[in-house]
Amino acid sequence: MARYNDAVCRLCRREGQKLFLKGDRCYTEKCALERRAYAPGMHGQGRSKASEYGTQLREKQKAKRYYGLLESQFRKYYEMAVKTKGGTTGENLLALCESRLDNVIYRLGFAMSRPEARQLVTHAHFTVNGRKVNIPSFQVKPGMVIGIAATSRDLEKLKANVEANAFRQPPQWLEYDRDNLVAKVVAVPQKSDIDLPIEEHLIVELYSK
Repeated sequence: MARYNDAVCRLCRREGQKLFLKGDRCYTEKCALERRAYAPGMHGQGRSKASEYGTQLREKQKAKRYYGLLESQFRKYYEMAVKTKGGTTGENLLALCESRLDNVIYRLGFAMSRPEARQLVTHAHFTVNGRKVNIPSFQVKPGMVIGIAATSRDLEKLKANVEANAFRQPPQWLEYDRDNLVAKVVAVPQKSDIDLPIEEHLIVELYSK
């Protein structure tokens, strides 16, 4: 599958917000947005008033890049959100993105970034309800239990990530047992659980045209 392989710090600068794509670097003064808080390119420092379409597009791009999704994947989640009963389309869209297994692994601190979480999941280092899952887009649901596979518990990379991310608190929809490195999904993700301000109604307006 195609994947963005360019410099990810450019994405944060383009959106004007930290998307936490570089792991612990994003929390330090080395963050590109801390040093150059303007869009990349020769016109990055120019001032221009965004149109209604431009504002909606930027919001969609921000959310898509935050979760590391391609346009086709993000559009698919939108179509699923439209068909989901209960809640607004925008809230359902964000809940679907949050419920991805790679996002859960990142949220629990098992990975330093979502791209790394995607790689770790692909290598089958985690289990859902006791069974190994190697699909990053796997949708977790309330009642499911996520843990580290028995064969991966001694992996130095995972140990280092858990230690480095000890300061991070998982969202309320995940019940995390730090001693046993196991988490249970206790609710459907809410917009308030997302640590990036996203105006999801603008995304819905864009796709509804």
